[in-house]
Amino acid sequence: MSTVTDARSLSELLAPLTAVTDRGLRCGDAQVSWRDHLRRAARLAAAIDEQLDPARPPHVGVAAANSISYCEALAAAALGGFVVVGLNTTRRGEALRRDAEKADCQFVLVDGSTAGLIADAGLAVATYDLDGREWAERLARHRLPAEAVVVPRSPDQQLMLIFTSGTTGEPKAVRCSHRKFAAPAVMLAQRFGLGPTDVVYLSMPLFHSNATIAGWAVALAAGASIALRPSFSARGFIDDLHRYRVTYANYVGTPLHYVLAVPPDPRDAQVALRIMYGNEATAADRAAFAERFGATVVDGFGSTEGGVSISRTPDTPADALGPLIAPVAVVDPKSLAPMPVGEVGEIVNTSGPGLFDGYYHDDEATVQRIRGGMYRTGDLGWVGEDGYVRFAGRLGDWARVDGENIGTAPIEAILLRHPAIRRAAVYGVPVEIGDELWAALVAPGLTAQEFSDFLAAQPDLGPKQWPSQVRIVDALPQTATFKTVRAALRDAGFGPDWSRCADDGRYRPSPPTGP
Repeated sequence: MSTVTDARSLSELLAPLTAVTDRGLRCGDAQVSWRDHLRRAARLAAAIDEQLDPARPPHVGVAAANSISYCEALAAAALGGFVVVGLNTTRRGEALRRDAEKADCQFVLVDGSTAGLIADAGLAVATYDLDGREWAERLARHRLPAEAVVVPRSPDQQLMLIFTSGTTGEPKAVRCSHRKFAAPAVMLAQRFGLGPTDVVYLSMPLFHSNATIAGWAVALAAGASIALRPSFSARGFIDDLHRYRVTYANYVGTPLHYVLAVPPDPRDAQVALRIMYGNEATAADRAAFAERFGATVVDGFGSTEGGVSISRTPDTPADALGPLIAPVAVVDPKSLAPMPVGEVGEIVNTSGPGLFDGYYHDDEATVQRIRGGMYRTGDLGWVGEDGYVRFAGRLGDWARVDGENIGTAPIEAILLRHPAIRRAAVYGVPVEIGDELWAALVAPGLTAQEFSDFLAAQPDLGPKQWPSQVRIVDALPQTATFKTVRAALRDAGFGPDWSRCADDGRYRPSPPTGP
């Protein structure tokens, strides 16, 4: 476990790269040296500065696939002093528009894969296609510098807003400072012995902290090369290991499981991959991946907020997150008293916020996150006799689907738009990797076909927000204050009435089961 608070900024990490010509970034057939990449980032920063209203927060939305251009925008923010707002491109319609407005985006940069998505959201601000003619003309008004000039930045200066996935209602925009990127990046680069000869692979989305902090920033700290894929592909991942001679990659959620589903090839043992770093992979997948590719898989525990981080050590048991090391503790969520060995409590940082800089435009949520002088994860865990922490679930009403926290309240609000759905409860059911999303509906007469058609017509329902299983019930269990008891639904033992089919995404009746 590490609670790095090193007073570094990305300026310190970028400066040594401004003259580097023997390595850089690659994506598909495109490649650029670090020197030229940062020269272009400096020009981009100038073009963006020209567009910004100085009377408003200098926030620029980026809604794009992973690309050299996306990395250029991140570097430009560090050079120019504006703030990148990483917009989650799995969000849709009104939800996506709300994110951009909540973050005070002055304008949004898109690419060919997301331009239509942003247009459908009906943003009130301008959008510019990074690959389009109009933006190219704006860039052309600024001379490409002979060398990028790196202006020193305070470690506390804000660099990015990264949205949570919505653990309690709508997603919250997490303030991310230079320190929040640079400190863990330096720690990870040193921990894994990464340097100029390494190649860091980015296939997790760059709007997520896993890719930016545990991937992009690590490459800067190591002075390594970067190889990108627009979006994760299991087969593409293996191909890219060979193509780019990748030595370090990061993941969140289920990617290892998907990669292992690709039939083995004798060439798998020939890859250069040394370190696979991420979180939420199962013990079986970690072991199988390590054996197949000859890499060390390191699984950690953390969040976008950065308030608590727990790292596995070589002797950590397969079912544990890592050793319990102060200031991390497991406490009673109400009294904040330390929990005895073997008893479940909330995982907290007793020293305070750690690397958590707060939520943008949400002071109340910020205060709630650090109640009692502790950073509150909202995650449950317990400590064994051996001193290692085990994960035990979550306090809030949300689920972890494919490595992303999915808030249930927004989904319930969408379901209740259907006139036949009187009540709805969405909840996560633990499976081997993360959670499976279930919905319990009080909806007399509703058919699986009607439900499928209805969800397909909702413009703001993201692809990961579709329930995998659906139960039709007469009533939802409630407390005396009329709050739905999701634990009762989760523990009832009844099977689903409808299941979503993998082939066409539609719902069909499930075989009958009982408690």
